Amino acid sequence: MRAVLLRHVCITLILLIPVAGFADPAIDGCSDSNPLRNLYVGDLHVHTALSLDAATQDTRARPADAYRFAKGESIGVQPYDADGKALRSQQLLQPLDFAAVTDHSELLGEVELCQTPGSVNYGTWQCVLYRQWPRGAYYFFNFVASKSKRLGNCGEDGSICREAASGPWEEIRRAAAEANEPCRFSSFLAYEWTGAEGTGNNLHRNVVFRGADAPRLPVSFVDSRTPERLWKMLDEACAEAGPGCDWLAIPHNANLSGGKMFGSLRSDGAPFLREDAELRARAEPLFEIMQHKGASECVAAAAGAGVGADESCDFEQLPYDSFAGQVRPWEALSGTHQTGYYRDVLRTGLGIERSVGADPYRMGVIGSTDTHLGIAGATLEDRFIGHGGAGQPARDGVPAGLPDALEFGPGGLAMVWAEQNTRDAIFSALRRRETYATSGNRPQLRFFGGFDYPAGLCSDPELVRKGYAGGVPMGGELRAAPGQSRAPTFVVAASRDMLSGQPLSRLQVVKGWLDADGQPQEAVLDLARAEKDAVLDPASCNSTPGGAATLCAQWEDSSWKAGETAWYYARALESPSCRWSQKLCVAAGVRCEDPSSVPEGYESCCSSSHRPTVQERAWSSPIWVLPAAAPDV
Repeated sequence: MRAVLLRHVCITLILLIPVAGFADPAIDGCSDSNPLRNLYVGDLHVHTALSLDAATQDTRARPADAYRFAKGESIGVQPYDADGKALRSQQLLQPLDFAAVTDHSELLGEVELCQTPGSVNYGTWQCVLYRQWPRGAYYFFNFVASKSKRLGNCGEDGSICREAASGPWEEIRRAAAEANEPCRFSSFLAYEWTGAEGTGNNLHRNVVFRGADAPRLPVSFVDSRTPERLWKMLDEACAEAGPGCDWLAIPHNANLSGGKMFGSLRSDGAPFLREDAELRARAEPLFEIMQHKGASECVAAAAGAGVGADESCDFEQLPYDSFAGQVRPWEALSGTHQTGYYRDVLRTGLGIERSVGADPYRMGVIGSTDTHLGIAGATLEDRFIGHGGAGQPARDGVPAGLPDALEFGPGGLAMVWAEQNTRDAIFSALRRRETYATSGNRPQLRFFGGFDYPAGLCSDPELVRKGYAGGVPMGGELRAAPGQSRAPTFVVAASRDMLSGQPLSRLQVVKGWLDADGQPQEAVLDLARAEKDAVLDPASCNSTPGGAATLCAQWEDSSWKAGETAWYYARALESPSCRWSQKLCVAAGVRCEDPSSVPEGYESCCSSSHRPTVQERAWSSPIWVLPAAAPDV
């Protein structure tokens, strides 16, 4: 037991402590700058009162409030009393290291005009609808925007509403600038591009800028219509904004895209050309795999369809695959198909690369919340009050019983390995995909791959230094040398979130590749397990002792074949715990066998769709192992 405890302590120190005597003079600025990179925790998907859906639910937090919350301050949350006092408040258990307010660029000007007495549009019927029937305006305004159109009160060319966006966009820019504290907290200028296809198929992206230089106005879906047009317009607008303007886009909620967000064709139906694939890979280096509206890793019902079963895919799944399915249950998932989830996307990318020589979908992963209350990073199950947006509104009072729809949850977090806490260092880490996602807790995760790692790295105090020196970290590309015969070796090390997380249960690697016939293949491998798992009693939410504080494994892929392109990502699973809904059901004394014990508002505790437990987790960005480069001719 003492030896096991000592090993846990060693792994934790390996993950956390910079290695003395290893320095890079090019890295300076912050006192804790670390060439072996520090871990920073953030949320890159946050809405405030400037977003239509948040505003119509009476969210009053502004961008500056969201940043104050991310730094650890308490803020008020709806409902509000007659004097404008918030009847609820929220505060993080641990502050974030970085964040971005991502209010919707669509309808930014329309909301501003309808909220501002004396504006040119204030008295129009559309704005009267907005103020008198907010939820009706929410659906109507969004329906019009989803068709890439402006409201009728925006003028023939839409310029009235387009230009009205300059006020809220300036507020967003100012809040990001004022919240930024190099070496302590990084705030990113950003927004959401809220595109859609057909009846509610989500194409949403968050656009994040490296620094303060940015376009005069955000490029919206109404003005660009397709992702390809968005990227082109962003490049053009950035060229005008100045040499410091750099951007990246992060697709989210592929689980609600109805299969339309990613595919083997461009938006116009034409096949990818190499330049198309290279543009998309540059524009979108990351994928939001976890948020308030579920996980987008893989589809549980299809996980065994020719690519190997994976029971862990059954995690925070929504019962529908587009926004239309939320309001039209007959359009819910059939339970047999996959719809653009992360693994599908990675496999599709390999196929396109085989055809055109470039992979458009070489994306790392992050998590975020998609909160519509301004509460960036509020991801703990036992503090969940809902996030608004697509969830349960609280404009007119706190809902009786459970505060949100069963299918939604607290969301995830973006974890970044960067030299220091500055915009430039974190943005560079996002660009190179040295990131991982969590489902809300904060476990630490390292993942390295190389061809020449020595044995015994898990017990080596220089694991991190040797991981970088002999290979690549998560998000990296590992290219074989000509004549390479030794198979790639991977090292994955994790330590639990000691403040709010559960002990670790196991470490896994998920591998994907194309076989000789071009057919996608997949394997899920357990690399390390706790000696004894904790056992959860959902009826009380108590657990027996078990799990591990740290886990580490080193693994050589003996099945790898020279000339093969494959991707690998690590997954760290915690011991099961009670989900937010079950915690509230237990606290309310619900016993489903006794209907008299079920208070009003808690009926869904006994629903067949209720998931009482959750197995929190972390997903690393992949490492891509590439064949040897062709010799120059």
